[in-house]
Amino acid sequence: MDEQIETLDLCGLKCPLPALFARRALIRAERGTRMEVVADDPLAAIDLPHMCAQEGFEVLSTARDGDNVRIVLRKP
Repeated sequence: MDEQIETLDLCGLKCPLPALFARRALIRAERGTRMEVVADDPLAAIDLPHMCAQEGFEVLSTARDGDNVRIVLRKP
């Protein structure tokens, strides 16, 4: 199966919406999907990995891009 890569731009949304929207997108995604989440909420860097730990998703990378955080997640 080819791994899919999707980008989810959640800039402008405040806690807890980035984590909730990312969770919904990952639940609907096919297994093996990699998703880059971009958010400008400072709490997203904490909330997204926490949500992944609770839901069983993987955090592949986290990076800062100015005021934005870019987190690559994977649905196993």
